[in-house]
Amino acid sequence: MLFSYKAVDDKGINREGSIDAPGKDLAISGLQRRGYVILSIKEEQVERNIFKRSFFEKISTRDIVILSRQISTLFEAQVSALKSFSMLAANTENKLLAKKLAQIADDLQAGVSISGSLAKHPTVFSDFYVNMVRAGEETGKLNETFLYLADYLDRQYAITSKTRNALIYPAFVIVTFFIVMGLMFVVVIPKLSAMIEDSGQAIPLYTRVVIAVSHFLVNYGFIFIIFFILVGAWAWRLRSTPQGKTYLDRIKLSAPAVGNLYKKLYLSRIADNLDTMLTSGVQIVRAIDITAEVVDSQVYKNVLKDSAESVRSGLSLSDAFEKHEELPNILVQMVKVGEETGALGKILKTLATFYRREVDDAVDTLVGLIEPVMIVGLGIAVGILLTSILVPIYNIAGSIQ
Repeated sequence: MLFSYKAVDDKGINREGSIDAPGKDLAISGLQRRGYVILSIKEEQVERNIFKRSFFEKISTRDIVILSRQISTLFEAQVSALKSFSMLAANTENKLLAKKLAQIADDLQAGVSISGSLAKHPTVFSDFYVNMVRAGEETGKLNETFLYLADYLDRQYAITSKTRNALIYPAFVIVTFFIVMGLMFVVVIPKLSAMIEDSGQAIPLYTRVVIAVSHFLVNYGFIFIIFFILVGAWAWRLRSTPQGKTYLDRIKLSAPAVGNLYKKLYLSRIADNLDTMLTSGVQIVRAIDITAEVVDSQVYKNVLKDSAESVRSGLSLSDAFEKHEELPNILVQMVKVGEETGALGKILKTLATFYRREVDDAVDTLVGLIEPVMIVGLGIAVGILLTSILVPIYNIAGSIQ
């Protein structure tokens, strides 16, 4: 439960904010432990407006990137953690993020560590982010850690956005095409086919096929709608189980053209995550476990979880990776070289850079291939449809003359 409060601290300064606690009594006790004299406290109402919460109160990756760079700069200037988060809470434009930062500042004042304070907001700061900060606390390099995080999130945001944006245009064109074709078959062709059939002239085979498809969609089109709804429900249900996620992700990875793109994207993410965490001092097994949670593919999550268990049992990282065909041989061999030379972090950074470049090239190739294929395919489909209707109409007009 979330409680908003107004209080006065031990220095006589007015304080306002919110505290998360199982009950009101525990919330009051928590505030009193901070040295606050409570003026008022009440439970906050849960926001019912889902649209507003989802679209107008959203913390984006860019917000976290900027925040991480600001924290790094403040720490480098030797500004205390409490003052840093208080300043950022007061000057952040995103109201939801400002609220979270204010809560973190309150926790810091109560003696909670930075990583512990961030861990209370899992929707904003991932397990990866929290563990990176915890490693920075242990090594005394928090400013460098936040800089690493900002650079890492910036890279991931750029590569994910490029991949997503490359697929939006062809998806939009294909969906629009099917909508237009559906309207043609359901609305336009039935009216023209009635005129063609009433003319009494011989109808070409390809025209009869188009008319038959039109009649079927008009009379039984609801079957397709029901079918797609059932497929969507099945996919959603399947996605809710680990086995189903693995099955769907394997389909995605084996799909023509885009499968190779996704594979390189996940490999880039794995190498980049491991490099960032190992460089910050996170233990290798913990780094693999956290990477498994943020890789965003059930297939590679299973691979990394199994690899983490192998490393725990005494195997090297390269030997653990070698057991899985999803990880290419070049990655395994490079990791092995890194282990033998004691430069695993540097090797992983090289691999991350290599796979990011591969993703960029794959996206450019995919876009360059999709556009001409799509234009030719759509042109042929529209040409067949128009020819099958216009040729009989032209013959009817010629016979009337």
